[in-house]
Amino acid sequence: MSEKETSPAILQFVALKSLVQEGFWESFSSLKLDKLGIDDSPISITGFCGPCSHPQGSNYLRLSSESLPLDEQSSIASSTIIHGNRNKCPVPGILYNTNTLESFDKLDEQSLLKAEANKIWDDIQSGKALEDPAVLSRFLVISFADLKTWSFQYRVAFPALVLDPPASLVEIKAASEYFSSEEAESVSAACKDWRNSHLTTDVPFFLVSVSSDSKASIRHLKDCEACQGDHHQKLLFGFYDPCHRPKNPGWPLLNYLALIRSRWNLETVRFLCYRESRGFPDLNLSLVGQGLVTLSSKESAETVPNSVGWELNKKGKRVLQSIDLADSMDPIKLAASAVDLNLKLMKWRAVPSLNIDVLSSVKCLLLGAGTLGCEVARLLMRWGIRKITFVDYGKVAMSNPVRQSLYTFEDSIGGGEFKAVAAVKRLKQVFPAMEPSGVVMAIPMPGHPISSQEEDSVLADCKRLSDLIESRDAVFLLTDTRESRWLPSLLCANAIKIAINAALGFDSFMVMRHGAGPTSLSDEQRLGCYFCNDVVAPQDSMTDRTLDQQCTVTRPGVAPIAGALAVELLGGVLQHPLGINAKGDNSSSSNGGNNDDSPLGVLPHQIRGSLSQFSQITLLGQASDSCTACSETVISEYRERGNSFLLEAINHPTYLEDLTGLTELKKAANSFNLDWENDDTDDEDVAVVDM
Repeated sequence: MSEKETSPAILQFVALKSLVQEGFWESFSSLKLDKLGIDDSPISITGFCGPCSHPQGSNYLRLSSESLPLDEQSSIASSTIIHGNRNKCPVPGILYNTNTLESFDKLDEQSLLKAEANKIWDDIQSGKALEDPAVLSRFLVISFADLKTWSFQYRVAFPALVLDPPASLVEIKAASEYFSSEEAESVSAACKDWRNSHLTTDVPFFLVSVSSDSKASIRHLKDCEACQGDHHQKLLFGFYDPCHRPKNPGWPLLNYLALIRSRWNLETVRFLCYRESRGFPDLNLSLVGQGLVTLSSKESAETVPNSVGWELNKKGKRVLQSIDLADSMDPIKLAASAVDLNLKLMKWRAVPSLNIDVLSSVKCLLLGAGTLGCEVARLLMRWGIRKITFVDYGKVAMSNPVRQSLYTFEDSIGGGEFKAVAAVKRLKQVFPAMEPSGVVMAIPMPGHPISSQEEDSVLADCKRLSDLIESRDAVFLLTDTRESRWLPSLLCANAIKIAINAALGFDSFMVMRHGAGPTSLSDEQRLGCYFCNDVVAPQDSMTDRTLDQQCTVTRPGVAPIAGALAVELLGGVLQHPLGINAKGDNSSSSNGGNNDDSPLGVLPHQIRGSLSQFSQITLLGQASDSCTACSETVISEYRERGNSFLLEAINHPTYLEDLTGLTELKKAANSFNLDWENDDTDDEDVAVVDM
């Protein structure tokens, strides 16, 4: 201020600016998706700021990935203590995020700003600001996060209490001009010690006292009364000033002056705008100023001053900032996040107890990559399942791409590509985050005798299939023939793996889940498998077939329905607390079955449907002790004899029937003669059994 001026000028403050890094929004997205869901409660966050460190540019209040709470308990608006360092002094803040753009537009910004300013005033009155001065710099963020497009809109405010009347400036100069050389040297040393101590480096408001012998010391604000008692020293109210301007203090001084006026009734305040250069005190850049703070007769602890603080542009309008992370993100990661969002929305809106983690970690084996295999694979992707292995030895035929959704016409040219290979390529094209694999292999089948020269190859296939099943969590039986499902059924029962079976007729379908193997539960408790109701062993159904028998002839809608039900059965098993041992619900179950056990509702054993009737029923069947695939007799024989058992089952059609007692059962049934007798009455026909 020049000597010609008759009255002090109004003290001008340079507004603080924000710098919200991409990492903040990435971390917030994860917090929103994984923990918060649609909860729009305010979140305590932490900003980081420090003294200006360059003469050509001011410091920002920065928000980074470290600004968000580390756990769910601290995600609500509560104070969280975060210790910083000399380059990142923590500042408490709060984030209001809305779930819709409309809600964002309707936020009462002035009321939110006022609420945060009230907190600052309360901290001043209660004395909390003396114990934790960082609360004087509280900030506020409001935002709308569009997690579908990874775009974010937000505004930032730095609430400041308005002094009435405003503070006036008596003088302001470089600190090097205010202090003598001895004082400047001592102040620099004291500031350096304050900044180098881990106890005080992130304390942004402090007292600087310089004694009559030019010795400087730095004290905490709570020691102000003791310092004021010594009238032979200079007392300055210091703060970390983010501003670089040579004639103006930064924004933090506003609330600092409100504290000084309210707590100590000082009208003349000398302040130090502490700034640095390359991490060291710079008294040429730092400022010392003197301001007049007039006490208002109307002011009281109950009267909260007005507040300002929303970030403004050069035209004085509130700044609406936006950021789009989609362009900077890995496209595969972006796609994975979008896919995961669908499941998380399901959890937020409809099924809060849905366990998404178990879905993303499950490994599925699809035996058959035809019409059913393609449908099942695509639907598994929708459940967030990414580890899928196909087993198939067929090639893509010209007729396949129309019926089988993972193939194109190009896959069928030149004799066709192996389905297990083509399916893997297509899944990666549909969703690059998938982890598919393909195995070109024929499944050994009972009733299909082999020569001695083929034994090693067939047994190697048996071993390979066993290893695949052992290393997976769930197996889908989606092959064309009944006998090709026998060995997988046996191996799943032996390894106690989830097995889902789907079979098609022209206008009908059957979908079922197998029960666990006989070692886990008794036959009365466990559910049956695909072969439990059969009275004959699986045999060759492929030889001497006409053209119409060589192809699976079904109505177009049958496979998609069956595939969908098969995948939903797996989802139900994975979410059920008993997993593979869950009891079966059927149409006659009271109250619709065990709804309370699974978040997805009833979990049937079998589903049979008919398109000709547009009907569907659920059935329940217990395991059979004469089953050729999952009975204890068969499993025990397989464990004891291994390969020799498999070769006998493959080469001798009646072996399994003899082993399980089905041969004797059929002989007993054949010993009965069933005739019909009619009399002259109107009674219904009566069946007569002769021994």
